[in-house]
Amino acid sequence: MRRLGSVIAGVVLVISLASHGVLAQVAPGADAGGAKPVPLALQAAAPSQTQPAVVPAAGLTEDAARPIPGIGRLHELSPWSMFLSADNLVKAVMVSLMFASLVTWTVLIAKTVQLSRGRRDISASLTRIAKCRSLAEAGLALGSPGNVLSELLRVAADEVRLSDDTGNDSGIKERAASHFSEIVRSESRSIRYGMGVVATIGATAPFVGLFGTVWGIMNSFIGISKAQTTNLAVVAPGIAEALLATAIGLAAAIPAVIIYNHFSRATKGYMELVGRGSGAVGRLLSRDLDRFHHKMLARAAE
Repeated sequence: MRRLGSVIAGVVLVISLASHGVLAQVAPGADAGGAKPVPLALQAAAPSQTQPAVVPAAGLTEDAARPIPGIGRLHELSPWSMFLSADNLVKAVMVSLMFASLVTWTVLIAKTVQLSRGRRDISASLTRIAKCRSLAEAGLALGSPGNVLSELLRVAADEVRLSDDTGNDSGIKERAASHFSEIVRSESRSIRYGMGVVATIGATAPFVGLFGTVWGIMNSFIGISKAQTTNLAVVAPGIAEALLATAIGLAAAIPAVIIYNHFSRATKGYMELVGRGSGAVGRLLSRDLDRFHHKMLARAAE
């Protein structure tokens, strides 16, 4: 009876251990004769004596330290290294955006010099002819500066010379005003030359950079699928290289928009000066015509 009780107690103990998942198994490599069974929980907790534990590099997991096919090892994320590691199409996008930015700053320098020189010349010319009484006197006062005001004076004098036998003041003024309008429009086109390029760069550069980013991210996702890993430390360099294209696009577009708005206001101010010059020449023309008819009337009265 005592032996039967001990057997029943052993069976109950085995059933209890099996229900808790700690059923003893024979460790691999032990002989079936005298090796003692080791519980599963103790096997999971104890490190293997035959295979040393792999210690990854500082700050990286074992997966991040292992080279991944299609993505490569980690490298320094500086702008230059990201540019060199980018796809060829993404590199072409970045180079085109940098060239567009160079064009924008070149237009800024050229238009600043052109506008400042033009405003200075027209302001000085308006001061010179402010007290002149006739077109001939104004022409002598200006000499040959070669600006738009001297062109307006030349056109007005030519129109008076070509129409001296018509005797119709209103017709002369209308024809002179038509010539003035053409000169003003031509000057407006000349002073706005290059601003269309800046406007185009400001409008399209962000989208060109976004195109490079989308292309680079697609390549990164293809590399992720080939490597079969989603470790951020491994896939981040490819995504950062793609995002660099958008950053360069914004760096090219933002100054272009600011420069375009600045020159839009500056050219309006310049064209106001040109309009003042056109009005001043028109008044001189009207005075010359009035003097001419006054002399004709005085001769007729004699």
